[in-house]
Amino acid sequence: MDPETPTNQPGPGTPDPQEGERIRALDRAHVFHSWAAQDSVDPLPVAAASGRCFWDYTGKRYLDFSSQFINSNIGHGHPKVVAAIKAQADRICMIAPTFANDQRSEAARLIAELAPGDLDHVFFTNGGAEANEHAVRMARGHTGRPKVLSAYRSYHGGTSTAIGLTGDPRRWANENSGSASGNIAHFFGPYLYRSHFHATTEQEECARALAHLEQVIDFEGPSTIAAIVLETIVGTAGVLVPPAGYLAGVRELCDRHGIVYIADEVMAGFGRAGEWFALDHWNVTPDLITFAKGVNSGYVPLGGVVVSDAVHDTFRRTAYPGGLTYSGHPLACAAAVATITAMREEDVVGNAARIGAQVLGPGLRELAARHPSVGEVRGLGVFWAVELVSNRETREMLVPYAATGARNGPMDEVVAACKEQGMWPVHNYNRIHMVPPCTITDQEAAEGIAILDKALDSADRYVTDHA
Repeated sequence: MDPETPTNQPGPGTPDPQEGERIRALDRAHVFHSWAAQDSVDPLPVAAASGRCFWDYTGKRYLDFSSQFINSNIGHGHPKVVAAIKAQADRICMIAPTFANDQRSEAARLIAELAPGDLDHVFFTNGGAEANEHAVRMARGHTGRPKVLSAYRSYHGGTSTAIGLTGDPRRWANENSGSASGNIAHFFGPYLYRSHFHATTEQEECARALAHLEQVIDFEGPSTIAAIVLETIVGTAGVLVPPAGYLAGVRELCDRHGIVYIADEVMAGFGRAGEWFALDHWNVTPDLITFAKGVNSGYVPLGGVVVSDAVHDTFRRTAYPGGLTYSGHPLACAAAVATITAMREEDVVGNAARIGAQVLGPGLRELAARHPSVGEVRGLGVFWAVELVSNRETREMLVPYAATGARNGPMDEVVAACKEQGMWPVHNYNRIHMVPPCTITDQEAAEGIAILDKALDSADRYVTDHA
């Protein structure tokens, strides 16, 4: 792709605030929103989206530094993907997964081609949560064991097993309601900035995190553990990039104990981290890879599990106990084929890597040097987190963990300032996540950084010590 593509994408046409208010009113009358108290929801009506931007009904443009749910990796309205969906709709809108379909077969071939090692088979789902559900089911069926380990700082989806795997506080209420799946134990992954292991270097953090995981395996009983599920780069819970050697160590522990290694690449995959799979940074081959989001930029819901030969062989003569009506939906698979093809033709993954190394990384670190509220900047590709603190010396979070309501006020101010200036970020607790589409240009990336620069002035007011 041309990284200097201009930012003058087509807007929403004539502004129509009255229509925006009508849509907002209908939403509040009839739409039940996820992860929210319904009376607190006030959604922005979106009139149009193109490239790396979207517009509201007043005509205001927003740089999409959220990629919606970190899934619009190829940007909004890519003409090749839109054309592929239209062409498929003209031919076959829906065919059951019991039939062979050209787009489904080609999507599976392309995904398997991108995966490492002998992961040559693809089971399609509707999204990432279902992918993790089925990966765990495959692991349990393959090993005959019940238990699964996952990290405390993690998010794996909102369905029963996936929310049980999840480490962040969204799990709590589901456990209270009894909807989170059992036979799951959690462990601490590496996070040097807030080390659970009192480490002072990446090497120490890696070694101590692996020793901790080994101890959890011993205490839980290796012969009871079917799988370890691990986000290659922890996404929602902090954009935590693993230290060198950690993933290889997890692979070795799994091999030693006959445990299936499930790599959750739902958020980190398909260019987000500057590689097709984030795993490619560390040359590690898991037994199962779960994917969704960027596989077709979210244009039509699609996810899946990439399956190794060994796990696949378990179900050659034994029926796999699971399936989905919309597994490998032809419209979704056509979008995936077009997305992967366009990303290859336009070097979208290379652009993500370059933007991270040359623009986002240096630009965000420069902000950290000037803003006392920035404790740490970390990331790869177009996958970055800016961690905000009220005291750099103590590393006290700008807002408390799992803060809600008035306690989250300082972060609300930062986010509001970003949006006011026309940049829509992701935020989670005390972090701003800068996660634009992989097609972001140098100019757009610089614009987003400049907007965050001004917004951080409001966070700096809450700093108690400039050390």
